[in-house]
Amino acid sequence: MSARPDLFYAENQLARDVSRGFICAEGTGLGRYSPELVLNDRKTGSTVLRTIREQLRLSRSFFFSVAFVTPGALAMLKQDLLDFDGQGRIVTSNYLNFNAPNTFEDLLHLRELGIDVEVGLHSSRAFHPKGYVFEHHKSVTALVGSANLTESALTRNHEWNMKVSAGPDSELAAQLSVLVANEFASTRPLSSGWIEAYRQKFDALQVQARYTSRIDSLADEEPTDSDPIEVGRAKIQPNAMQSEALEAIEAIRVAGHQRALVISATGTGKTILSALDARSASPRRLLFVAHREQILDKAMSEFKRVLGGPSDDYGKLAGSVKQLDRRYVFATVQSLARQDVLGQLSPTDFDYLLIDEVHRAGAASYRRVLDYLSPDFALGMTATPERNDGADIYELFNYKVAYEIRLHDALEADMLSPFHYFGVADAIFDDGSTISDETGLHRLSGAVRTSHIVDAINKYSQQGVPTRGLMFCSRKDEAHALAAELNQRSINGRNLRTAALTGEDSVEDRENTVKLLELGELDYVLSVDIFNEGVDIPSINQVVMLRQTQSAIIFVQQLGRGLRKAPGKDHLTVIDFIGNYANNYLIPIALFGDKSMNKESLRKNLNAAEEDGVLPGMSSVRFDEIARERVLRAIADAKMDHLRHLRGEIELLQQRLGRVPRLWDFVEHDSVDPLVLATRLEHFPALVAKTLKMPSGLSSTQSRALSLLSHEVLPAKRPHEALLLRELLSRTDVTDTELREVLEGQKLPSGPDVLQSAQATFMLEGYNQGDRARYEAPVAERTPAGALRLVPAVAKAYQRDSNFADKVNDILKTAAHVNQAYLPDRPFTPGMRYSRRDAARLLGWDRSNASTMYGYRTDVTSGQCPIFVTLHKGHDVEASVAYEDELLDPSVMRWFTRSRRSLASREVRAIVENSVDLHVFVKRDDADGTDFFYLGQARSEDAEETTMANEEGAPLPVVRMLLRFNEPVPHSLYDYFHPTLTA
Repeated sequence: MSARPDLFYAENQLARDVSRGFICAEGTGLGRYSPELVLNDRKTGSTVLRTIREQLRLSRSFFFSVAFVTPGALAMLKQDLLDFDGQGRIVTSNYLNFNAPNTFEDLLHLRELGIDVEVGLHSSRAFHPKGYVFEHHKSVTALVGSANLTESALTRNHEWNMKVSAGPDSELAAQLSVLVANEFASTRPLSSGWIEAYRQKFDALQVQARYTSRIDSLADEEPTDSDPIEVGRAKIQPNAMQSEALEAIEAIRVAGHQRALVISATGTGKTILSALDARSASPRRLLFVAHREQILDKAMSEFKRVLGGPSDDYGKLAGSVKQLDRRYVFATVQSLARQDVLGQLSPTDFDYLLIDEVHRAGAASYRRVLDYLSPDFALGMTATPERNDGADIYELFNYKVAYEIRLHDALEADMLSPFHYFGVADAIFDDGSTISDETGLHRLSGAVRTSHIVDAINKYSQQGVPTRGLMFCSRKDEAHALAAELNQRSINGRNLRTAALTGEDSVEDRENTVKLLELGELDYVLSVDIFNEGVDIPSINQVVMLRQTQSAIIFVQQLGRGLRKAPGKDHLTVIDFIGNYANNYLIPIALFGDKSMNKESLRKNLNAAEEDGVLPGMSSVRFDEIARERVLRAIADAKMDHLRHLRGEIELLQQRLGRVPRLWDFVEHDSVDPLVLATRLEHFPALVAKTLKMPSGLSSTQSRALSLLSHEVLPAKRPHEALLLRELLSRTDVTDTELREVLEGQKLPSGPDVLQSAQATFMLEGYNQGDRARYEAPVAERTPAGALRLVPAVAKAYQRDSNFADKVNDILKTAAHVNQAYLPDRPFTPGMRYSRRDAARLLGWDRSNASTMYGYRTDVTSGQCPIFVTLHKGHDVEASVAYEDELLDPSVMRWFTRSRRSLASREVRAIVENSVDLHVFVKRDDADGTDFFYLGQARSEDAEETTMANEEGAPLPVVRMLLRFNEPVPHSLYDYFHPTLTA
């Protein structure tokens, strides 16, 4: 299949889009060349960054003229620039000394990476343009407005920008050509010498600004007789999230509960939060427990800043230091849990107990402390309460989770440093193989892979900033061998300095090595698992992952090592080397916090993050083409609904709740998609019985009924079935008139086809033999008067068996929520997935019609025509059905009818004349499964007869046309199917 649109489309569409954009808005939808206001709009997924990325993919040259540039914005565009196959020019300046020296270093480094980009410094003293020009094969596009090349302007700020296109011989193209030439003629080339001189001036101005700011702040302070600690105490105030958390903890205390748990992402200030709560509780005596002495020292410092008081109030219990008599004691669990130490304490000596990294509390030492002490209140803190060893942390704190700050919440609240993640394909060897589970040490640390690692570091590292990096390896011998190999290499003429640390190294060796890293005497520390948690190195600005992702929890822990904010740290760079691993699907689960176990959700999150350009907190995720395909392939191949995986998630929620979870609990806790849970076996109770080894308590009649409700009502993809179920459960019977009134009261479609289709779900009407055999019996029937009622056995079970009633109500409540995601006034919702069977039901046809809907089905009687398209056919597809269907832009698809059809064919004529509603469903390839994404309703245009070759090469007649969508395809979905991404 051709990866580029037809030339006739490119030539004709420009004129059509310009005419619609500037003269008469005939029809709807934005074309590739339509004039467009480009805004940063979270509701639509539109960002300035996304538009620039799209234009870079389509253009052969670009020109940026921008006053302000930031390293974060360049990181967001780094992969696009590396992939760009053309010539670019960037003009900026040192106007207002906004651009930092390392920004110019990043710009200068682009050419050193082999990117054909010239960077010029404009001579104007007041340089303030914000323009982007892209030259295409058949047009020129300009994006002009208010957006500088900064991450805020590209993704979050309120900006106005106009995108316009013109033909290559147009007056606008000529003006832009002159402007670009004149602009670049007024520049001088960026050079390392100029950057060094600018750095000295910039640093001097920064020092002066900090000094002036300090003098101004001192002048504003009122004199006080308080000691320095008390002054510090007055200044420590909670941020917005900490204030919410403190209120939640206090509410639990006021309610009389003695224990509470706070879940807070690494780097979000758990220690400060606990100190603030201690200040609020004002305990007589406080005990802080952690597993490492380094944590104690940092905690003591933070508590002194918040609580104040004399230094003699603070004591430590660690090693040879035993200051148990102090008001505030900070103890390592190893020292505290000793029988001779606990024996010196009364259980009530401390009225406030704090346990840091409480996910370790499953260990015997923590249990011994918790079982012995009896404080008035105990607060546990952790970033990762989920345990892989079966320990139930929630039980220890009586299932009272006071507050939860997960990674994305913390990023959005600007509590953490933003990160820019680059998924990079791992090394490929001469024999075509790559890194996998079986790769030996000689290749893991050999010359080929080492060169590949060094090359990637050079490409993606921020320039002009000393590297403080952690590399996570898969094996101890790999860490040592690779560190030795890296120390023989250099980047930009500077020798790499690395060291390996493993669990076999002493605590003293670890601390000394970390100190060297912090002092800048090492560039990287290579480790296997010792830096997953409990290490606070705020200056870390690069995390390199050289191992497969075995656990989403560990991935987040390792990512978190670099997310703490630090002076001079603009962002964290994450370079993830992606080999041929089956577990690659865990990467998007970790990056997006998506625990749904739903492949569609993972694909959409992955694509949206890449193409919309930004995660919460202006972080970004990008993959090179090979790495992206490896992740998508892993998602397609993964058995995400494997019983082992689902059992683990069910058990985790069971631990948190202290009881067997319901479907609705997974909705409330943003966990596994309830559709996955309810449809994996007959129903969710059957899944619980299978995984947790506990009986469901259902009779065979109840189980059959619950199966039908789970597989037909829960995933109905509209609210009608759930509303009808609610009425059937609350009334003796439901007439058509009563059902119509219910639907109209909710402002839902209520025509005869809709009523019949919803009712058929419960009576198995229009089902094929396989489905009827699967459910065995309907759950509803017609009364002699024509109303609908539950069959007596089901009605009686619901009224008399609370266990069955609870499970039915759980499905009903969950179904009402799940189906809110679908537009209520249309049969289909753009961006959502549907099977052919779904389409038949939602159009009011019998479900058995799905077997006749391969390709498309024109039904003149109902005025409907669903069209199903697989863009990338498998190699085994016959030539006579290997149509070159293609999504040309967000508003237009090129589409072919069945072969051996002409414009005179009855089914084709109805489509060409638009006498039926065209509903377009598309999937990328068979790896997407049996469901198709609904792109929207469309109208046909420019139909023409053409031919396609059969297996023998003989021409077959076929009709080609354009399908123009009534509304543009959503951005993230268009990018998922876009040929420049999927070719």
